[in-house]
Amino acid sequence: MQNIDNYDFKGKKAIIRVDFNVPLDENFNITDDTRIRAALPTIKKITENGGAVILMSHLGRPKDGPEDKFSLNHLVKHLSASLNMDVQFADDCVGKQAIEKAKALNPGNVLLLENLRFYKEETKGDEGFAKKLASLADVYVNDAFGTAHRAHASTTIIAQFFPNDKMFGYVIENELKSIDNMLLNAEKPFTAIMGGAKVSSKITIIQKLLPKVDNLIIGGGMTYTFIKAQGGKIGTSLVEDDKLEMALELIELAKQNNVTMHLAVDAVCADDFSNEANTYVSDVSEIKDGWMGLDVGDETIKKFKEVIENSKTILWNGPVGVFEMETFEKGTKAIAAALVEATKKGAFTLIGGGDSVAAINKYGLADKVSYVSTGGGALLEYMEGKELPGIKAIREQ
Repeated sequence: MQNIDNYDFKGKKAIIRVDFNVPLDENFNITDDTRIRAALPTIKKITENGGAVILMSHLGRPKDGPEDKFSLNHLVKHLSASLNMDVQFADDCVGKQAIEKAKALNPGNVLLLENLRFYKEETKGDEGFAKKLASLADVYVNDAFGTAHRAHASTTIIAQFFPNDKMFGYVIENELKSIDNMLLNAEKPFTAIMGGAKVSSKITIIQKLLPKVDNLIIGGGMTYTFIKAQGGKIGTSLVEDDKLEMALELIELAKQNNVTMHLAVDAVCADDFSNEANTYVSDVSEIKDGWMGLDVGDETIKKFKEVIENSKTILWNGPVGVFEMETFEKGTKAIAAALVEATKKGAFTLIGGGDSVAAINKYGLADKVSYVSTGGGALLEYMEGKELPGIKAIREQ
């Protein structure tokens, strides 16, 4: 299999599928450029090797064709500054201007194409559309891990037009290395922290992890489904009533696998889902009627911290409270700090899933843990053992 380090890009045009789906404020300023920064090593490797780069990405979810607020043109200035060069822009991803600008590229040049999702053909995985994109370049590099679980034209279908000239960029290569390393060679004790709102979205991954981990910490909204399943009183806390049986089955499955499941013991409760709500700390299974748990309490923080800081491998997927509100961010902040401590002691710490990544970035700690994944859904599906179309398309010869 070709890889980015052994391939000679000299005089070649490389079309790279990047994930530049970054958040923008109302003035179109990028509020978090993590994904752009992640792609820079791949772009620089190719331009420094004498190749020209054509970048393609989606941004947001445009409904019917082009919309200015989803234009990748808003990224050009930031990208040019990040690469320290003038990045060119084509006002379409296929069509006349894209073809002309791609053709005129010199070694070391970078061209950004307009939003792929201005065409319905992209998400439909249309072969004709993929062929048009492919015709712009000599080599295909997939570096968008966040969309690798989608069989879209630019992430999967396009690979067939480059039978001998396709490879992963550094983002995907490092993702796969880190995840495989964690799943196959995890140093013990191995702790998984599963947070977020719903048990339903995490069932498969929990089942997959139970034979591998020593500790499973459950946090966030899904805590209350577990507590209620065991007969606790949870007030108006978030709960999936149709998953109570499932929660009990997971508790049982953990026992069978000798996994210690750690649930919250106390909760910061509020009488309203707002930062200004009245709060009190309650035993997690004795929440008063009309109140909801929105963060873990100090006892739980102490308990979770101890488990994390004594682990050698840690996966964090999902916050343990509503960290977007200052009143309910203490628990998630403490988890992030504990991961940093564990990393200092030599643990391998992997953060994955949109909200955990947002949290670690919010507290400025991304460079103090081992690895921050760029893929939310893709990461979970890969860990669940599913074959991701974008990965398969490169790996099959």
